[in-house]
Amino acid sequence: MPKNSKVVKRELDDEVIESVKDLLSNEDSSDDAFKKSELMVDDQEEKDVDVEEGSDVEDERPAWNSKLQYILAQVGFSVGLGNVWRFPYLCQKNGGGAYLVPYLILLLIIGIPLFFLELAVGQRIRRGSIGVWNYISPKLGGIGFASCVVCFFVALYYNVIIGWSLFYFSQSFQHPLPWDQCPLVKNASHTFVEPECEKSSATTYYWYREALNISSSLSESGGLNWKMTICLLAAWVMVCLAMIKGIQSSGKIMYFSSLFPYVVLLCFLIRGLLLNGSVDGIRHMFTPKLEIMLEPKVWREAATQVFFALGLGFGGVIAFSSYNKRDNNCHFDAVLVSFINFFTSVLATLVVFAVLGFKANIINEKCVTQNSEKILKLLKMGNLSQDMIPHHINFSSITTEDYNLVYDIIQKVKEEQFDSLGLKSCQIEDELDKAVQGTGLAFIAFTEAMTHFPASPVWSVMFFLMLVNLGLGSMFGTIEGIITPIVDTFKVRKEILTVICCLVAFFIGLIFVQRSGNYFVTMFDDYSATLPLLIVVILENIAVIRIYGIDKFMEDLKEMLGFSPSQYYYYMWKYVSPFVLLCLLVASIVQMGLSPPGYNAWIEETAMEEFHSYPTWAMIVCISLMVLAILPVPIVFMVRRCNLIDDNSGSLASVSYKRGRIIKEPVNLEGDNTSLIHGKSPSEVPSPNFGKNIYRRQTGSPTLDTAPNGRYGIGYLMADMPDMPESDL
Repeated sequence: MPKNSKVVKRELDDEVIESVKDLLSNEDSSDDAFKKSELMVDDQEEKDVDVEEGSDVEDERPAWNSKLQYILAQVGFSVGLGNVWRFPYLCQKNGGGAYLVPYLILLLIIGIPLFFLELAVGQRIRRGSIGVWNYISPKLGGIGFASCVVCFFVALYYNVIIGWSLFYFSQSFQHPLPWDQCPLVKNASHTFVEPECEKSSATTYYWYREALNISSSLSESGGLNWKMTICLLAAWVMVCLAMIKGIQSSGKIMYFSSLFPYVVLLCFLIRGLLLNGSVDGIRHMFTPKLEIMLEPKVWREAATQVFFALGLGFGGVIAFSSYNKRDNNCHFDAVLVSFINFFTSVLATLVVFAVLGFKANIINEKCVTQNSEKILKLLKMGNLSQDMIPHHINFSSITTEDYNLVYDIIQKVKEEQFDSLGLKSCQIEDELDKAVQGTGLAFIAFTEAMTHFPASPVWSVMFFLMLVNLGLGSMFGTIEGIITPIVDTFKVRKEILTVICCLVAFFIGLIFVQRSGNYFVTMFDDYSATLPLLIVVILENIAVIRIYGIDKFMEDLKEMLGFSPSQYYYYMWKYVSPFVLLCLLVASIVQMGLSPPGYNAWIEETAMEEFHSYPTWAMIVCISLMVLAILPVPIVFMVRRCNLIDDNSGSLASVSYKRGRIIKEPVNLEGDNTSLIHGKSPSEVPSPNFGKNIYRRQTGSPTLDTAPNGRYGIGYLMADMPDMPESDL
């Protein structure tokens, strides 16, 4: 550089500063807004960048009132109904206690690293899912839109389950409980038990006939179920009121909705352990079946459960973390929430199997009593000899062990004629092996067990209130995954958007409260989220690690956390997690292809479920759900690729002043505008190069093509307006 270049540059800077001071001195002294403004551009992205770089501009983005409130929000979102009725089923089905081994391994490989990644990205960029991925690469902006679509699909049917829980909650304030016994039907001549209930059970009949009033097929809509319609409306009103003010309103509710389920689970565990047969259920639960653990499907189902248990890909994790301060220790949050989720699943499993063990013991006692009566009849009829019955056996008060002894003797002696005797083996293990999940566990098996509890209405009220709270906690995160990105991107009022979103979702959700609505819930649950979310998370991983750069991302984490994260995450993000996710995606596609697409329909005449294949129109709906959920990704990519929308649109703007009024004009910057969020200091950010002079220069002053200092130059950016006399400024 020439020796006198610094002197020249200093003179140029002084001229510009003086010219700006002259302009300010000519302004109306009463225009306080003009004088106080430093860069009054109506662009939220610049505002957040200023705050990031240490500007004095106050960040108006809402923030959590406390760290506890934030942790409870993340726990409430990740801990949902699946922890209570999905995890215990998978644990029972896939080897008991041995299932915990692959689950923990996959939690460490894909669960915690990907959860940490979403927390860090949301906290670093302070945007919802749309803004985050658009910042990293505008061509991948469709990832955020895909997350919003999936969130909307899931919210549609998830709130229906909350409506079901509200219905059962409202019916629990009576003794005996309405699902305690089968109803009686009266006709002109006599009274008899409802045939559908007699063929099934009281709780099964109440669920399918009284609650859902279910039709016999998907094609038979049967009209609206008005009881469930009212419950669905109540559920959406609750969600809307809780979310209408954003985290200011939902954050306070988290203290109850996130903590109350733990109180109920602990109460149920203590009560369950005091019940007869509960130890048998827990022993059966944790008896490891190591041979099952080696099967590939066990690992696939464990990976799927880890993936959905933490809410990866929904956008709710990113939305919640975007309201954090940038120096928050999100690594600690990721590990803490992940293990709280895991231990909640284990706690719920203990509760479920303690109660199911009690239920199995009751059913087994009935089995022993009924079959003992059959043996007595066979003895009286002479079909069995009294000599084969041990002398100490007393059929009036026979135990399970004594019955099994008699059963084994008769089976050996009457080997050829045994099947014709109609005797059953009454084993508690056989009853516990009947795997039940989802609504079958919550609304049939668990409700049946609670009818045998002392003070059963109290326990029923607590249980269904717990389900409502678990559902609401997850719904808050799901709706936040829709609202926050749209508010950040399109700058709409959060209150209006929340009301509109809830109203639209309620009216679309009416398809789930038809008499055939339960079949639509199954359809949406199977097809609307699984594959799209896997694709979304794979693209998230690629966007951060390959496009943004894993080294740059690790530097950002060091800046945020104050320490360098373990290299373990480096290798997980770069190699292991993408490979595992791709394997899971392929396995899910293969599983979906091998499984016949269909649903279990309830047949009133036989009082049993019967598998039905989806009709053609339903298959089109299933495929459309998956396509619509992932369609934003290629659409946004092609739009950006073909330059139908400028990549820099809405990123920065020049500002011209005319009589104190602000005029926003788009400009193009050289270089990557995402550098503003890449953690660079102001001196490292390239100065913007405008096509025209942005400073009005005095006569004889050298031409300035770039801002002389700072990120935006000095104080104000002023457009070159040759037609405007200087006195007009």
